[in-house]
Formats: sequence, structure tokens, C-alpha cells
Amino acid sequence: MTIKLNNEIQVKSNEDLARFANLGERSTPFKDFWRAFRKNKLAVVACFMLIIIICMAIAAPLLSFHNPSKIDLADKMQKLAPSAKYWLGTDDMGRDLWSRLLFGARISLTVGFMTAFFALFFGTVYGSISGFYGGKIDNLMMRFVDIILSLPTMFLLIIFAAFIRPNAIGIALIISSTSWMTIARIVRGEFLRLKEQEFVEAARALGYSNLRIIFKHILPHTSAQIIVNASLMINYAILSESTLSFLGLGIQLPQFSWGGMLTNAQDLTVLQEAPWIAIFPGLAIFITVLCFSFFGDGLRDALDPKLKNLK
Repeated sequence: MTIKLNNEIQVKSNEDLARFANLGERSTPFKDFWRAFRKNKLAVVACFMLIIIICMAIAAPLLSFHNPSKIDLADKMQKLAPSAKYWLGTDDMGRDLWSRLLFGARISLTVGFMTAFFALFFGTVYGSISGFYGGKIDNLMMRFVDIILSLPTMFLLIIFAAFIRPNAIGIALIISSTSWMTIARIVRGEFLRLKEQEFVEAARALGYSNLRIIFKHILPHTSAQIIVNASLMINYAILSESTLSFLGLGIQLPQFSWGGMLTNAQDLTVLQEAPWIAIFPGLAIFITVLCFSFFGDGLRDALDPKLKNLK
């Protein structure tokens, strides 16, 4: 069906009609972002799932019914049958798995967000300086990045974990020290492209300082890439922390994370008699990482103007 609104505009679908009906509405950056983001159904579902996971971690004391660190050998490796006392059973020490999942989420998510913050901050500053000044400075700084990237990541993580205190902040610093290079290269590439634009030349002509041009005029235009990489960095941090904790180099007792919970499932006998000890923490890691991946894809599609034009 085609509706002729005037001599120049024709509406051929309900989507076009809705677009013309909304012409009078005031557009804002958030509305534009949400309109693009909600087109990705998986990203929207992942966003709501992440909100639920984060809220459950924050409300862990209210949602748990047992002390997550309390040892009760009388209920050691209780069968998985749902019960009012233990919703998900117990581990090899008789500790409630439901409570440990909730409190473990706090540590895993904290490490993820802190790692993203440290890596993004250092990588953004490093890449900004390298890309803005270019020349010999850029060449020297990027060769250092290439050297770090050529080293085995897990090897570096294990070495750093042996010298840094294994708490949430320490683990976040360890993981971010091996992950900021990718952010630096992305930001550096954007700066090399943007510093030749007319608005930067205008800022130079007005006599603005280099720091003001970097952080006020160029850096905001790289925010889309930085935000998208933040979600991916959280993924990397959660998986890396889980690996270190599984190896016994991560968060130490009495604190614990999802990766630390998997440490208890290394024994073959425990896995045969109580496989849920490994299933539930592994499933929590899998769902959270998958949600951050889908969420990051949705952010990329909504924030990248090139992708907007292709759709």
C-alpha cells in the first residue's frame, strides 16, 4: 500500500509511516542510541540479564539463606534434589552453593569492572599520546606495545600473580597489565585519523593547548570504541580471573569467586559424586560472559555510525 502525503513524499510501509509521524519529536542522543540498540534483540535480552545478575550480586545478603563460608560436614555434597534448605545442593565441604554463587558473583564482577577501568584508563591515555604526537614518539611507543603483545599472556599473568597481593584490586591490576595494549592501539588509530580533521585544525588555530585538544576535542569522538571495548574487557577479565583462581593464584580464602569455586571440582571423585559443584559456577561464568558479548555487539551496532548507515 502506498500513501501519497504530498507531491514529493510517498509512504510505502508502516515503518515509513511511523518515521514520518515522529518527525515532530525532538531527537536526543539517548533516543537515537536506544532506537538503534533495541533493534538487536539478543543485546536487549543480554542487557536485562546482566542487570538481573548485577542486582542479585548486590543483594546477595538478602537472597542467600546460609553463610557461604560455613562448613557443615553433615550436609557434605548433598544430592541435587531441590530442597527448602539447599536450593542447589552443597559442595565437598557442606557449604551452600546458592549462597556461594551469589557472593562469588560480587568478586568476579568487581574484578571484571575494575580491570576494564584500569585497562581503559591506561590504554586510552597511552594511545592518545602516541596517536596525537606521531612520528618517533609513536613509533617508539608502539614498538613497546608490540613487545608486550608478543609475550604469552598466561605466562605474564602467572608471574605477576606471584608478586602481587591476590585480592580484587591486585587481580584487576594483574589482568589489566596484560590487556591495555589492544585498547591503546585502537585509540591510537582513531587519533591518527581524527587529528587531521578540520575541527582539530580550528582548535590549533585558536591556540588551544595539546592537552585540551586531546582530551576535549578528539577523545570524545573515540568514546564509542572505548565503550564497546569496555564490555569485551569485562569478559576477558572474568575468564582470566577464573583461570587464575582455578590454578590457585587468584582470590584467596576466605574470599572466593566463581573461578575459586571451580577449584573445588578438580578432584575426579568429587566430579563423579557431585558434578553440580562444577556445573553451576561454570554455568554462571558462561552465561555472564555470553551476555557481555551480546551486549558489546549491541553497543557496537548502536554507537558505530558506519554500521548505522549500512543498516
